[in-house]
Amino acid sequence: MTAPRRIEGKLVIATHNPGKLAEMRELLAPYGIAAVSAGELGLGEPEETGDSFQANARIKAEAAAKAAQLPAFADDSGLAVDALGGQPGIYSARWAGPAKDFNAAMAQIERLLQERGAREPADRGAHFVSALCVAWPDGHVEEVEARVDGTLVWPPRGTAGFGYDPMFLPDGHARTFGEMTSDEKHGLPPRGMGLSHRARAFVKLAERCLARA
Repeated sequence: MTAPRRIEGKLVIATHNPGKLAEMRELLAPYGIAAVSAGELGLGEPEETGDSFQANARIKAEAAAKAAQLPAFADDSGLAVDALGGQPGIYSARWAGPAKDFNAAMAQIERLLQERGAREPADRGAHFVSALCVAWPDGHVEEVEARVDGTLVWPPRGTAGFGYDPMFLPDGHARTFGEMTSDEKHGLPPRGMGLSHRARAFVKLAERCLARA
């Protein structure tokens, strides 16, 4: 087994999603990493043909690393709803359509839950998954994955966060991700509890690949 590789210097964040970009930059800030996004570099978005979050994260990271000739950091994440057999899962972003209309995507999930009679909290379990991958131009990769469990509420609550955050109530909390500040959702100690799926995955990645500035 090869030793973990440290991330140093400049890093490409392989995303065109402004919400993910903001979260990733906040997570990387304490480590002194200069981060530029794939969008800022004018890189295209590769087709996500993987059958798992981890596979799609690797596709994005490897494409950005090759195009920019820099280490690249990618996330693939989504919402898995128990009563829907894990949907939308890796298709979470696609359910929002080309216009990225997550209000419509949340409404679609709610319709499907109602059709299945999933009205009580016990029947509305779900979890967010985040797979992170860092790829280097020479082909080396580092990969981690984490999740956070919760319940889906309706109507959605809060305007913070992005995606499905307003309908996701994490276990043990009284407010949805959409009602939490960025520090509450994904801030790491001492600023926050590292609650979100992305923060939990990032902690794993930091232990392997990052040293505080």
